[in-house]
Amino acid sequence: MLLFPVLLATSFWSCVDMQFVPVQTPELQNQMKDTSASMSCQLRDKTIVHWYRQLHGEPPKRILYETGGAPVFDDNNNKNRFQVQNDPTQPVYRLMISSLTPRDSGIYYCGYWMFQGVKALVAVIGYYNKVFGSGTKLVVSEKGSSPPANSEILQKKHENQITYVCLIEKFYPEVIRVTWTEDKKEVTDNVVKGDTWLSRKEDEYSIASWLTVPAENEDKKYYCKYEHEKEKASLSTQVDSVKTAPQEEDCRTVFNRDQLMHRTAYLIYIILLLKSSMYYLIILFFIYRVWASTKHQGKKA
Repeated sequence: MLLFPVLLATSFWSCVDMQFVPVQTPELQNQMKDTSASMSCQLRDKTIVHWYRQLHGEPPKRILYETGGAPVFDDNNNKNRFQVQNDPTQPVYRLMISSLTPRDSGIYYCGYWMFQGVKALVAVIGYYNKVFGSGTKLVVSEKGSSPPANSEILQKKHENQITYVCLIEKFYPEVIRVTWTEDKKEVTDNVVKGDTWLSRKEDEYSIASWLTVPAENEDKKYYCKYEHEKEKASLSTQVDSVKTAPQEEDCRTVFNRDQLMHRTAYLIYIILLLKSSMYYLIILFFIYRVWASTKHQGKKA
């Protein structure tokens, strides 16, 4: 009675391999216009690799795939500027782009097909799933990379809490990683990371991150670390350079003033535009009333 289930169970074996996510390097490239860019994709085994580009707000779109060491392009217009190169000794694949233009900016992904399913004695049951890499962000502009021009920690005490604000200003491009640590361990509780915003000077970004701790931790040393492609640095909360934010102002207002000014100016512009449109409609309404009244009197005459 139990022989058939045992034979059936042993007649199947899994061919589902552990999903290996391709490792792409570098994570970010900032290149000048008319130069070239190169990025690599490391896999576990030799296979057919597909390259995609994702523009902001759009799904990834395939550029090419390579089979037998030769690229097959989805758009033949890319043949002259896109090239591929494979390492003969290990599964490392490289994509190279020449004569860069700002339109080449985006996130580039490599990917491969992986089978997921089971094999039986007489059949294979399953499907193929595409696995994408970690991605390489390419920024093409006429401005080169620049490290942060200023970085500091602000602090503000409020009742039984202390809020530290790590402010990093005027860097390019906007990709940056900010973390808080204590005794070489990353702190994630009560940490808020803000979005990057453009400073008053064009093409320079700033960012801030908050850490809130109990007041009794005032003597503990926390570090704000940032990693930018041009610079890595660490700021400590236990140094003379830590500034106290004015009590009458919220600490977020101290460094968000530029951003708020831009938003306020934009809102004022929208309000003025709406008021102008309203005045225009009111004038049209009175003109229509005068015209209708004149026409009605003409008919009576």
